[in-house]
Amino acid sequence: MADQLAILIWAATPDRPELCVTPLVHALTARALEANVEIHFAGPAVRWLVEGLADAAYPTDAREKSIGDFLRELLAEDVHLFACGMARAAFIAAEESLIPQAQAAGATAFVARTLDPAWRTLVY
Repeated sequence: MADQLAILIWAATPDRPELCVTPLVHALTARALEANVEIHFAGPAVRWLVEGLADAAYPTDAREKSIGDFLRELLAEDVHLFACGMARAAFIAAEESLIPQAQAAGATAFVARTLDPAWRTLVY
């Protein structure tokens, strides 16, 4: 079994937080199975990495756990969060900051994961 998983989130945007919880739960599940996990945020989904934005978004009406809570849980499990540079330029305003743990990685980094037989990839 492969033990490395790269997840691309691009369609699960902040206007639809209920779509973002599935890839985050899958990432946590992969970590529970001791896989190395990284999440790449592309397109408008890169906004999830804007400081404070994810803390105000809840995937359910019960509001029991914010997207920010999920991101902190992932970070505590050593999941790497990557922001696409092109997406950042297009969707992040100059006065906005990303969370400090967000790393930079472009399209090439994710495509390289898809081509590497040691990695598995999921796209949301």
